[in-house]
Amino acid sequence: MIPMKKIIAPLFYPLSLCLGFLLVSIFLLCFTRRRRTGKLMVCLGFVLLALFSYAPLPDIALESLECRYAPLVDVSQFSDVKWVVVLGGGHNSDSKFPATLQLSESSLSRLVEGVRIHGLLPESCLVLSGGAVFDPVSEAEVMARAAGVMGVGGDGIVLEELSRDTGDQARLVHEIVGDERFILVTSASHMPRSMVLFRKSGMEPIPAPTDYRVKKRQRLSPGVFFPNAGNLRKMEMVFHEYLGLCWTALTHSLDRLY
Repeated sequence: MIPMKKIIAPLFYPLSLCLGFLLVSIFLLCFTRRRRTGKLMVCLGFVLLALFSYAPLPDIALESLECRYAPLVDVSQFSDVKWVVVLGGGHNSDSKFPATLQLSESSLSRLVEGVRIHGLLPESCLVLSGGAVFDPVSEAEVMARAAGVMGVGGDGIVLEELSRDTGDQARLVHEIVGDERFILVTSASHMPRSMVLFRKSGMEPIPAPTDYRVKKRQRLSPGVFFPNAGNLRKMEMVFHEYLGLCWTALTHSLDRLY
């Protein structure tokens, strides 16, 4: 079920939807007499691609997720917290690269923030969470190797290597930290869904979001006036998270029925 969910979800991402509209329009224009419908589909695909590629919409949509929790700058008030949990966000264990380059941008950003907080809380333990879904090596192991490059290792790290998605991570992390307080590190856009799932598992994590993609511009740059793939990536993150929140709400409702 989990791998299938990960395969089906990208079909509803922005680029897939735009290409889907264009593909249907080509079929209608070339192989049927429904040319008016085909032209309408071309226009719809183009308009959606333009909206998803320019800055305003992707920034507004992604910021609606990222603004829900503030970054954890001052950790002095949490000096008694024992656990710092870092959720993996993608990896590729290609052995020709060092461990830091085997992590996705999101995973590396999360790990750096986790190591920063762990360093400010000397008595804490770093919990690295992420299994092996489409890779022979677990994400937790790759993160541990990268943490070693950053000078963190040994008894200061606990690995959770069995999870396949955020729901699994919440359940398996609970088995490690129990009912103790802990700091949860993940991407700012992923934090709302993570908090829902961890609270559903009976925990109250302290959010420490990172990997912010929407930041206040200090100066206007020419790139704002042109479409770019980075904005498509932002919209993909938005779709991914809202699809995940919908799936969480659906499964939670089904759990109540049974």
